Amino acid sequence: MAPIAVGDVIPDGTVSYFDEQDQLQSVSVHSLSKGKKVIIFAVPGAFTPTCSTKHVPGFIDKADRLKSKGVEKILCVSVNDPFVMKAWAKTFPENKHVKFLADGAGKYTHSLGLELDLSEKGLGVRSRRYALLVDDLKVKVAYVEAGGEFTVSGADEILKALECFGLS
Repeated sequence: MAPIAVGDVIPDGTVSYFDEQDQLQSVSVHSLSKGKKVIIFAVPGAFTPTCSTKHVPGFIDKADRLKSKGVEKILCVSVNDPFVMKAWAKTFPENKHVKFLADGAGKYTHSLGLELDLSEKGLGVRSRRYALLVDDLKVKVAYVEAGGEFTVSGADEILKALECFGLS
């Protein structure tokens, strides 16, 4: 399966999270994204160094600027269970806008064609690191990293795309 690309409509799929009342919720990606400009970014694993110190903090720090450019939702997806994602989200007390979503079995990641097999490192199949700018379900920007890299999928690159390509 070819990875998701600019011009594609994102597939629907179910992800989960804990709401403000600490209740487990399952939600379709389309219900979060239809009719909206959203950023969907993924990390290979919660609590991992680059994800925790660079990727997620960048989106938290730049959330207000992204929102000022018309982004309505910022969604962080990882192939982890919802309990891990809830615990990880709590390590970012300053976060007001990034929603942490669990793709526990990796089904949504598979539907995007963005799996990363880290079995040899004992981590199983995870997600490649990426950032998608999606407008009413259609991919406008797709920044997908090569394995182990963090060069194109950060908040700064999405901000530049919004400004340079007139997507705001």
